[in-house]
Amino acid sequence: MMDHEKVNILLVDDQPAKLLAYEVILKELGETLVAASSGREALEFLLKNEVAVILVDVCMPELDGFELAAMIREHPRFQKTAMIFISAIQVSDIDRLRGYEMGAVDYVPVPVVPEVLRAKIRVFAELYRKTRQLERLNAELEDRVRARTAELEQSTTRLVESEARRSMAIAAGKMGSWDWDWVNGDWMWDEGQYKIFGVDPKSFALTSDNIQQLFHPDDVEELRQAWAGFGKGQTSYEAEFRVMRPDGEVRWCVGTAAATSDRNGRVVRVSGVTVDITDRKKAEERQSLLTREVDHRAKNALALAQSIVRLTRAQNVTAYVRAVEGRITALARVHTVLSLSSWQGAEIRRLVTEEIAPYSEAGQIQIDGAEVQLQPATAQTLALALHELVTNSAKYGSLSVLPGRLAITWEVQDEMLILAWVESGGPPVTKPKQKGFGTRSVIASIETQLGGRADFDWRVEGLICRLTVPLKALVGEAAAYRDLSAAAHKPLVSSRAV
Repeated sequence: MMDHEKVNILLVDDQPAKLLAYEVILKELGETLVAASSGREALEFLLKNEVAVILVDVCMPELDGFELAAMIREHPRFQKTAMIFISAIQVSDIDRLRGYEMGAVDYVPVPVVPEVLRAKIRVFAELYRKTRQLERLNAELEDRVRARTAELEQSTTRLVESEARRSMAIAAGKMGSWDWDWVNGDWMWDEGQYKIFGVDPKSFALTSDNIQQLFHPDDVEELRQAWAGFGKGQTSYEAEFRVMRPDGEVRWCVGTAAATSDRNGRVVRVSGVTVDITDRKKAEERQSLLTREVDHRAKNALALAQSIVRLTRAQNVTAYVRAVEGRITALARVHTVLSLSSWQGAEIRRLVTEEIAPYSEAGQIQIDGAEVQLQPATAQTLALALHELVTNSAKYGSLSVLPGRLAITWEVQDEMLILAWVESGGPPVTKPKQKGFGTRSVIASIETQLGGRADFDWRVEGLICRLTVPLKALVGEAAAYRDLSAAAHKPLVSSRAV
């Protein structure tokens, strides 16, 4: 909290005229003045906000100042909040003692002396501000200490892990070292080098010809040029190459080599390290495949977004923007859920929870069902269907009024997901004469794209929608887009239509 930041001063009195007088007196302090005409109103504000000082009238109906102070002190957040009592009557020493026991820090008699009241409030407001500054600085210091400690721990951990990886790499055949006597042609390999090339040190003769036979034919010429370069003054070399093991397995490696020269500058020894990078190469191939898959999914998502933008109908621009944003947001939510599983699928409970989240705070919605993992295409389609249903319910159905209730349940029968959407307690429902865009999009996506079924029962007491979806999608997305497009060009109605 910076010095210029305002703090909240809560003024509690049942008489509006006195509240106005306090505000006039304290206005020049430059703080945020909040007026409460009763103890209950003051408590409601305190539960939602931080307060520096509470100025409270002792004599109030329903909840007097002493009772209010006792209730405030019971809350852990306000055990140290400054409270100043204002009393229009002469209080006895017993009353003062009672007030101090309840948490009062001072008394102000009526009539109030403006200068005195401002001075008292200013002192406690500044004390509150400085206390918060100290708390913030202390928290920042603790954060820095924790960050530095964590950094040191991470550095130590990295060193330990690096050494462990090196030892493990050699033991697992992921790293090897070698040495070549340039003068007499003798070779020396360590255990890791033998493992990388897949040969037995007891039976494999370390000669230049034998070693060359282990390299992939397409990489031999480049390696020969590297060796020749050492004879021309080159001092180091690094390259990727393939090893063909005797059992037929091909391994990708990266090798580094450095030359040692005598006093005359002639190469006498070449030493190097070989690292097996086959796993990295495979990961790169998987990454490339994933990139293409992401590109494919992105194009599909853009195509669906384009369809939403092109096919959405509304009576005005504001309604159009709201409808498009809602449908795009529904796609974004399911995309996030799928991304967390690397596009392996989505759990239906999380999918349902994400779609109803904007409307679930009032406690009107109940969900129940077993754990079911949905395929990506099924999850996307079901998410859009749920968005249309919940948006429609919030506009016209059970979620449009507080007494309304919505129950979403699902079960699996014979490899079919059956999801029931049951509304009750909302405005009376009448079956629309024509299906709206939402209804047609739900039917088109569920029935055409997934090979399922969408049934709507327009009961007077509330809509019941039953979605029956195969756990494996049967039809491609393109067909669904075509049906959605065809559905969107049918006439729309202004009465309630999902």
